[in-house]
Amino acid sequence: MRDIVFTRRSGWIPNVIREDGELKLMLGAGADANHEPRTFTFPIGEAHLAVIQEHLDRHLLLWSAVLPLCDAAGTRGRLDESAAVALLDPVLLSATADVDALFRRIPWDRGRLIAHGADIDLLERGQVCAALRAATETSDGKRAQEYHAHRRRAERGVVLGPLGAAVLQYTGQYPHGSTVPRRMPDAVEPALLPEVVRVVAIAEQACAGMRIGRDPRRGKRATDKRDWDRMATAVEAAVRRARPELADDAVRSVSFLMCSEAAGRSRSAPIEDDEADADDLAAFGGDARKTALSFTDDKDVEKKWVREHPRTATTEFWEFVGDRSAADNEVFTIEDEEMGEGIQLHFYADSIARVTTVREGEGGADPEYRVEYSLVDGIGGYRKLVRAFVLGGCAALGQYGPWFSDAAEFERARRRRDAE
Repeated sequence: MRDIVFTRRSGWIPNVIREDGELKLMLGAGADANHEPRTFTFPIGEAHLAVIQEHLDRHLLLWSAVLPLCDAAGTRGRLDESAAVALLDPVLLSATADVDALFRRIPWDRGRLIAHGADIDLLERGQVCAALRAATETSDGKRAQEYHAHRRRAERGVVLGPLGAAVLQYTGQYPHGSTVPRRMPDAVEPALLPEVVRVVAIAEQACAGMRIGRDPRRGKRATDKRDWDRMATAVEAAVRRARPELADDAVRSVSFLMCSEAAGRSRSAPIEDDEADADDLAAFGGDARKTALSFTDDKDVEKKWVREHPRTATTEFWEFVGDRSAADNEVFTIEDEEMGEGIQLHFYADSIARVTTVREGEGGADPEYRVEYSLVDGIGGYRKLVRAFVLGGCAALGQYGPWFSDAAEFERARRRRDAE
């Protein structure tokens, strides 16, 4: 039988319960192997209960001291009950100076106290009791996150000025640098907001006209890493020139914001139609424009396209790639059966093969094909080659060489490129 004897408004602060007639402190901490919260209990006395009821600061200090024991228990282990009980008198019943001395010797959860309003300067000077004079039952997890972020930056030697900190707050990246950034002007002190907005304006001007395209090789919503890196480089260079006093963390935060927003626009837009307009068709040999194509992947899945389709061949092909591409599915083919030609894209090797029929098979003999290979420069290169093939066939690909008919020679060229 378990009854709650004492609890505070914040449900996370440990409760006092009576279980089978015995007083116990009960707290939740960590998770089990199934990611479910773990609950720990250990016995306390009536004198300990009285202090817990009357003194929030000592209650919080006990919680902070016990949490490392819960962490040590892991996902399956038992709480070291003897060690937990041994903390009761020193934390709850000892004089202030003795408690401060204890916390200089034992592990404790600093973030828990900071979240409940502890004075950070006093904590860092080892005056834990004085630091909790203004403690609150309610918790501010963001305060603890920002404190830990500040500590991690200090360990890396990063010193943020007021503007740098404000930039990180504006992008929502002060607590966690890996958080997807967004614009949060309300998080910035009003006095600093105009200066932050000017920094963002510099970044916007630096990447005006740039875009981050999709990269269907990596999935339907993936974007081009080269485009991302190009935009990030341009933004960071411009911001560093204009505001050299900004720490790298703040500069990268602004470039991350610009790139994330550009990538988001790309993902939310329809699949782009990158075929040529009428003026460009002649350059590719307009008469050779495809009327029917077959798309296949390395798993022998096939998709057909005909000119009457409401969307262009390039759009349909790249959507097919986005749907089907995977780590074990990186070879895609576009074939024009009527013309006897096609291209095969090898995403794993940044290369392409163009295949043309030299002689049809007769009398049961196999057809004779000419196969030529070329290196490809990223997703932009693939898009250019696919577009050229759709508009002009294999003949239109000649200008994008060199093409190698000897497979061994091509392999040497590929290895030289990869070694550079």
